[in-house]
Amino acid sequence: MNDLGDAHLRTWTLHFMALLAADTQDQLAWLGEREVETKDVVEEVELICRVCEQLTERGFFEPEDLRAFRDLGHRLARIDVSCRVGHWDNALTTDPAWDDIRLLARQVLRTRLGDWQQQPLPRPVRPGPPDH
Repeated sequence: MNDLGDAHLRTWTLHFMALLAADTQDQLAWLGEREVETKDVVEEVELICRVCEQLTERGFFEPEDLRAFRDLGHRLARIDVSCRVGHWDNALTTDPAWDDIRLLARQVLRTRLGDWQQQPLPRPVRPGPPDH
């Protein structure tokens, strides 16, 4: 990938980490009426963790960042399959794994940016037309 694509992936990663690091109430407010599936969030973060391996090799993240992403990936992998079913807002309030993930995302942001609280949440994606 080129530097512009890598920089975009790095930015997207940090925005997604900001969402994962946010307090539960902020996450729920961000979700609003959206029905985001937990499995989709898990898959997205797993992909981010894999992509960060390559981004680190190309100098867009530091080795200590990669360790934090690996810890996050390992924690995600331990989420029981049955807990990946359903809407993410339900999982955020019932599955303690998301508290661990929140702390790991905060660690990623602290390691990379020095602080996790000043990061804006990503812009919400507007729902598209339903698939037929």
